[in-house]
Amino acid sequence: MEISQILADVNIIFKDIMDNDDFEVNESSTAGDEWDSLTNIELVAAIEKHFNIRVTSAEIASWANVGDMLQSIKSKTDK
Repeated sequence: MEISQILADVNIIFKDIMDNDDFEVNESSTAGDEWDSLTNIELVAAIEKHFNIRVTSAEIASWANVGDMLQSIKSKTDK
């Protein structure tokens, strides 16, 4: 799956969780800038469900931004 498609899917998830149709993330977006830690948990759970993957807490801790998250999703969906 291409990063651009993953980002499009992730943006739909973000809009749903944030309850804001205008909300948009890009590869440089970070949790501290846009959403809190509780929302982050909801987002990860929704992403895991949507992409049918599992993400470890160590992986989440290693993500500096949405771009890192997208790369992680890509590596799991390309298998």
